[in-house]
Amino acid sequence: MAVMTLKETQQDTMKGRLADILMSISWADLSRDYFGKSGSWLYHKLDGIDGNKKPTGFTVEERYQLKGALVDLSERIRRAADSID
Repeated sequence: MAVMTLKETQQDTMKGRLADILMSISWADLSRDYFGKSGSWLYHKLDGIDGNKKPTGFTVEERYQLKGALVDLSERIRRAADSID
């Protein structure tokens, strides 16, 4: 299992909160499937900076949407695991 070390400034970003699963998820696919946006859009949001290196973050609505996407993905993984005999 890969272990990521985040810089001190990254601890407060969404990326820091999701550090445990960062390497296990295709964030580009999640961005496209659940947000209808590019992978780079989500990567910038996770880092807390936009393409121009200005601070940005998730809106409240986007946070709920990300949470819902992760819950949906976890349920899909659970169903796949349960189908294995």
